[in-house]
Amino acid sequence: MTDSSPIRVAVIGSGPAGFYTAGHLLKDASAEFEVDMLERLPTPWGLVRSGVAPDHPKIKSVTRIYEKTAAHPRFRYFGNVELGRDISREDLLEHYHAIVYATGSSVDRPLGIDGEELSGSHPATEFVGWYNGHPDYSALELDLQSAERAVVIGNGNVAIDVARMLCLTREELACTDIADHALEVLEHSRVNEIVIVGRRGPAQAAFTTPELLELGELSDADVIVDPDELERALAIPDPSATPTAERNVQILRDYAARPPAGRRRRIVLRFLLSPAALIPGEDGRLAAIELVRNELVADADGRLRAQPTAERERIDAGLVFRAIGYRGVPLPGVPFDERGGVIPNADGRVLDPSSGTSLPGEYVVGWIKRGPSGVIGTNKKDAQQTVDAIIADVAAPANGRARLLAPASPDPAAVETVLRARQPAVVTYAGWAEIDRHERALGEASGRPRVKLTQIDEMLRIAASEVPSA
Repeated sequence: MTDSSPIRVAVIGSGPAGFYTAGHLLKDASAEFEVDMLERLPTPWGLVRSGVAPDHPKIKSVTRIYEKTAAHPRFRYFGNVELGRDISREDLLEHYHAIVYATGSSVDRPLGIDGEELSGSHPATEFVGWYNGHPDYSALELDLQSAERAVVIGNGNVAIDVARMLCLTREELACTDIADHALEVLEHSRVNEIVIVGRRGPAQAAFTTPELLELGELSDADVIVDPDELERALAIPDPSATPTAERNVQILRDYAARPPAGRRRRIVLRFLLSPAALIPGEDGRLAAIELVRNELVADADGRLRAQPTAERERIDAGLVFRAIGYRGVPLPGVPFDERGGVIPNADGRVLDPSSGTSLPGEYVVGWIKRGPSGVIGTNKKDAQQTVDAIIADVAAPANGRARLLAPASPDPAAVETVLRARQPAVVTYAGWAEIDRHERALGEASGRPRVKLTQIDEMLRIAASEVPSA
């Protein structure tokens, strides 16, 4: 690398964190960056495509920003390319001055209780991916015919999304980009009660206010909150309660005071309960969940934590969804913190776990950097922190900080040759644009924003033309 040559950066992952990183790099005037984005799937946008609920289209409009980044002349997209399968970390070190890992947190945290493996017990990731048409989950077998009650473990927005999706009518879903297979199954679901269970109290729940309010606007479901149980859970004031928590508590009190309207379904919000075991029925499928009652106790610093009591409760349920958080998965050859489920780092610089020092030219961004916290927009500031580290390292004197890599073969054509040799079915951004046009055309015929392709082979077939449809 000379003063006049571009700095080649590989961004691994095409979700919000990856695109914000690319955008910040390409806008920086202190150096000329070239960005190659590598994505395991043919399609970009990560959780914006496969995690945001279909009935929240405004949130998905953020992709317009990512499209502007993708149109930059120094940006390239290589979809259907998987790190560890089609290209190795060693390959990246040979071709790029910097590598940014932006692979997110793709698996659910387990409950760690007996019966978790029973049929009828699902990670929320599977359900969310299934109704959003993620290729990994399109073949998921989800029995919504045998169970009349589902229990959702967790007190965050994912738990609310799961409950809401189980309650929306066909009319409410048919105008969205929900996967066709999910629309048909949900229409004929016999689940009529969804119990959302949180281990802590209502003041500690992680719901955002708009999501909590949205439950009360469902056309086909009553929201049930037991007023006595609610007030018992609020008996100890939380000194660290945020304004959002205080607003949410008021919303919950409003729900508790609202008489049921006799709608077809019910969403029941419960607090201070932790799952102790999932119990099978005679057929070996999930039949019930055993819960332990918690109480809030104050630590020495005054913070409240949930502590189990001897009291237990059993709820009959044929479905359980766990939504207690996500964790990242290790990338081949890349340091990984098993306990935290993240890549160890300092301000986005990847750390060598044995020495604690930063690795030259390797960076991390998004949930795989900080853990699964915040909303989509949070990744913009997070990406800026990592990009600031890259820019500082470009200009850094020899002061012991992480420096960029010195790749043996930084030529853009060289890495593309390697990629296409290893994975002939590489999908460029033009290929993704063809998939996008195809999905939108299918949706237009039925008054929907798009009809998602859910099979990799079909995506590759459509992408292969890489020319505008007639």
